[in-house]
Amino acid sequence: MTLKTRLNEDMKTAMRAKDSVSLPTIRLINAAIKQFEVDERLEADDTKIISILTKMVKQRKDSAKIYADAGRNDLADKENAEIDVLHRYMPQMMSAEEIQAAVAAAISETGSAGMADMGKVMGVLKTQLAGKADMSDVSKALKAALA
Repeated sequence: MTLKTRLNEDMKTAMRAKDSVSLPTIRLINAAIKQFEVDERLEADDTKIISILTKMVKQRKDSAKIYADAGRNDLADKENAEIDVLHRYMPQMMSAEEIQAAVAAAISETGSAGMADMGKVMGVLKTQLAGKADMSDVSKALKAALA
């Protein structure tokens, strides 16, 4: 079952259950997918859907942090609930140890020696870890490894 089909089935289930958290979030996901398909005139495959979901999670994390800093915990909780729904459709994220191992492998693969080579290594890591790890965590691990 494709991710798009799963989203549509889960939307129907959320409608029947009158799930006030999942339903609007799934509708937002479907709207973002449709927007991509209209803009690019391409059918969104699972890989593209995962990149859309990753972007949506990042947006919500940023919003939740801003709301929490402003003392609006009700809105921050809403954003965090949406993040939980988005994570249902994403692949299992890599642990910190797995990220460290991938960074070490990419450094040895590219023969990098210092911070000057960070862009080259990050390019390799982006293609390998897309949708599997938070790229800000990967960047932090890479900086620590190259420093």
